[in-house]
Amino acid sequence: MKKALLVLADGALFEGISFGAEGETVGEVVFNTSMTGYQEVLSDPSYKGQIVVMTYPLIGNYGINLEDVESKAPAVEGFIVKEASPYPSNWRSRRDLNSYLTEHGVVGIQGIDTRALTRHLRDHGAMEGVISTRDLNPDSLVAKAKASPGLIGRDLVKEVACAEPYTWRQGAWRLETGYEDQGSGFRVQGKGQRPQLDLFTEPSTLSPQPYRVVAYDCGIKWNILRKLVDAGCEVTVVPADTSASQVLGLAPDGIFLSNGPGDPEGVPYLVDNVRKLIGTKPIFGICLGHQILGLAFGGRTYKLKFGHHGGNQPVKDLTTGKVEITTQNHGFAVDIASIPDKEVELTHINLNDQTVEGMRHTRLPIFSVQYHPEASPGPHDASYLFQRFVDLMARERDKTGAQVERT
Repeated sequence: MKKALLVLADGALFEGISFGAEGETVGEVVFNTSMTGYQEVLSDPSYKGQIVVMTYPLIGNYGINLEDVESKAPAVEGFIVKEASPYPSNWRSRRDLNSYLTEHGVVGIQGIDTRALTRHLRDHGAMEGVISTRDLNPDSLVAKAKASPGLIGRDLVKEVACAEPYTWRQGAWRLETGYEDQGSGFRVQGKGQRPQLDLFTEPSTLSPQPYRVVAYDCGIKWNILRKLVDAGCEVTVVPADTSASQVLGLAPDGIFLSNGPGDPEGVPYLVDNVRKLIGTKPIFGICLGHQILGLAFGGRTYKLKFGHHGGNQPVKDLTTGKVEITTQNHGFAVDIASIPDKEVELTHINLNDQTVEGMRHTRLPIFSVQYHPEASPGPHDASYLFQRFVDLMARERDKTGAQVERT
């Protein structure tokens, strides 16, 4: 049982026990309120640059399986829990949390008072911190935390996005069959083996005329891709720096803007390309994609005090009056009042703090949400949004077909 320290930039000190990889890591410390889903949290690329503390006290009790991952490897900079279970029990479990973190070089700390840490972050805001098993000098660690570049203005997207385009055709997980492999995507190759991301280019096995979607990868979660496939889409994933002309050259029916880490103002090249795409095709944005769209419309974004991270955030859909319980993971928000285009309207608000959770253009087929309708982990209340995207593409395809007939 090796000693480990967590030190925040304001000098707060927490002493615990090392688990996962030994060493030292720095990042913005944020708390996640989900009770389950730690494997999805660890592998969510949106957490790049951040150290995550789970507020639920017992983590790792159902182990690590081959399927509940959202990217090829964990993206978090570090992991903080009250107690990491060394004896997982679940029919899909293949290994324990400690060995998973160790393999992927994720530094963790357990045995600290995570309630006290969460209250500190809630009161003082998310801030840079250091977990270390090497340097146990608090003053030295405070200096390292203060020297960390933080998230504002940094381009973290380039660290998690794909380098080359690929096609994704895998659908959702089923109890009887596992993932529905329709030609590419996440493929489990046998008990005890690590999952692989296979990038195929075979002809589609979807419907004869699937909706062609080009998805900008800013750190896209795999379950978003699966939801798009289930809704009837054939998805081509492209790097975040792909030009607008290249995207349109793929002849998409719609364009998707993905989730991702950090500050949306740190990726101006994507904002510029999205600005050029507005008005050309239906566009759907989630999380960072929502923020990018807000900037492309000429608005501003701002950093939240401690962000929204967890699977229990209430959001009201102003268009229907219904309240959804949603999964969220973001530290920035859109200031919708700053958008000069008055045809962009607010559609969803967070009932905890009244921040913007969704918007749409009243004339163009464009909409976005700040939260995660694909869940993984979390509730499925908002899964209808994928069908809404398909409906927009169908409407635009019908318009195009009618115009062709008239000419």
